Amino acid sequence: MELQVSNSPFNQEQAELLNRLLPTLSGVQASWLSGYLTALHAQAGGVVISSQPNTDAPEVQLTSASREIAILFGSQTGNCSGLARKLSKKLTEQGAQVTVSSMSDFKPNNLKKVGNLLILVSTHGEGEPPDNAISFYEFLHSKRAPRLEGLSYSVLALGDTSYEFYCQTGKDFDQRLEELGGKRIVSRVDCDVDFDEPAAEWMNDVLEAFHAEQSPKASDTPVIGGITTNETESEYSRTNPFHAEILENMNLNGRGSDRETRHIEISLEGSGLQYEPGDSLGIYPENHSQLVDGLIGFMEWSPEEAVTIHKQGDQLTLRDALLRHFEITVLTKPLLAQAAELSTSERLQELIAPGHEQELKGYLVERDLLDLVQDFQLKGIAAQSFAGILRKLPARLYSIASSSKAYPDEVHVTVRAVRYESYGRDRYGVCSVQLSDRLQSGDALPVYIQHNPNFKLPANPNTPVIMIGPGTGVAPFRAFLSEREESGAEGKTWLFYGDQHFTTDFLYQTEWQRWLKDGVLTRMDVAFSRDTDKKVYVQHRMLEKKRDLYEWLQEGACVYVCGDEKKMAHDVHATLAAILEQEGGLSPEEAGEYLLRMQQEKRYQRDVY
Repeated sequence: MELQVSNSPFNQEQAELLNRLLPTLSGVQASWLSGYLTALHAQAGGVVISSQPNTDAPEVQLTSASREIAILFGSQTGNCSGLARKLSKKLTEQGAQVTVSSMSDFKPNNLKKVGNLLILVSTHGEGEPPDNAISFYEFLHSKRAPRLEGLSYSVLALGDTSYEFYCQTGKDFDQRLEELGGKRIVSRVDCDVDFDEPAAEWMNDVLEAFHAEQSPKASDTPVIGGITTNETESEYSRTNPFHAEILENMNLNGRGSDRETRHIEISLEGSGLQYEPGDSLGIYPENHSQLVDGLIGFMEWSPEEAVTIHKQGDQLTLRDALLRHFEITVLTKPLLAQAAELSTSERLQELIAPGHEQELKGYLVERDLLDLVQDFQLKGIAAQSFAGILRKLPARLYSIASSSKAYPDEVHVTVRAVRYESYGRDRYGVCSVQLSDRLQSGDALPVYIQHNPNFKLPANPNTPVIMIGPGTGVAPFRAFLSEREESGAEGKTWLFYGDQHFTTDFLYQTEWQRWLKDGVLTRMDVAFSRDTDKKVYVQHRMLEKKRDLYEWLQEGACVYVCGDEKKMAHDVHATLAAILEQEGGLSPEEAGEYLLRMQQEKRYQRDVY
């Protein structure tokens, strides 16, 4: 349609220019222009058009901070970084200028320049920030943190209610930003392990608070930490897992071992799922039928009774719901509080009352739902009412033990079966025992890929690599070396590995030996703790080789640690600090700062649990 001067506010020259321009515009360009003119009108001259090529959006400089947004994420396993990308895309599509960054990549001194800040952060261990949030967390809680009266912010906190300090890092950020003068855009939301719905609700509240307009895309590939994300995504994800076939399921431990460690190969053919070494495989398990049937029998429920499992009204039979949908092996404080509301048990009311925190904390350890209903005689509660207080059965994450370059359309994991006796009953690791006892080649398993940008090989293939992974913590290093073999990387590699016995517990022994022979693995030091009178662990081997290890660090080596967070990872960290003090002549404070810099430079990465 041609613009006519007679029915428009334009003069003849302007109308001719517009009539020549408008027919040549693509849909994206027309949408861009519409959004630009809207912003121009609203800001009365506060908009400038970028002269940079290859962009679909204007640079919008607004006196109101409603369109410039910084998103910072702190993530140990990748959940918060994934949510940050999703939020960035939503805001960008609605015309906002968004920068997304890991907290470790963000320069704290720039915080004063930020008008709108969205923080997505998980809590690691006992109320601690994840590794890539430590430096920013410490800066914000130090005397160097600036006043932030001009800041608008909101926090999304991820955590696990089975831990005492649930979402503590997110709570700390929220409180500290308020203390510094910031104003909340929307209230903080704390998410349990099933975080998808509350996270989506928080995102929607944020979008509404910013009054985001349906305007042009600022970018089809938002920049995250300096890297564009334009990967082709699979239709399968955490919320829509792929039912993958098991190709191989074998025990890696020798006869006579006290342990059972399964090497499991899974087909991804037809899924479109892609991964890199350092990523994890999410597996949705089933609860043990023995526990499910014991719970149903004690409560005198009908296993075929239909129960609602979602807000949307989806239903399953009670037995199927307890097998596949609900968490029944872990007790949490919120669960006991809700169970107390459904029951008349005075003993349960007393346990959750103020002043009994330590007793409650002790009770939650190594007990499950059957213990709860038996200990407090919770019979008589309707199945649907009880189902209403249960949280969703979370996926289990396992470090991927394969390279897709070496094994196309496959993913491998290394899983140790967990079995123990507690309070007079045998207990089972939900996923590990299902994999070891109840699944075999040909069976299907619901899986997804959990991308972890915080545990990645160095971009430079010549960079030396030090890997520390006792037990199943060695899994990602099998993937690392396989990847380096396929890509022809020539940098030095050094593996510290430990377990109980050399003869029965040396996982992937023949592969390490082959890589040593071929030069893919330069050095390997092992520690088998039960083969000598004195227990020897990987940190002891590190101290024995401290001079060489320090030289590797001075050469710019990257250090990777995988395994138990509570003890092993802390001991390894302390050992690294001790080596820096002894070989480098650093003070304890200087050694701590050295390791912190290594983390900020991505030279010290951990995949711990």
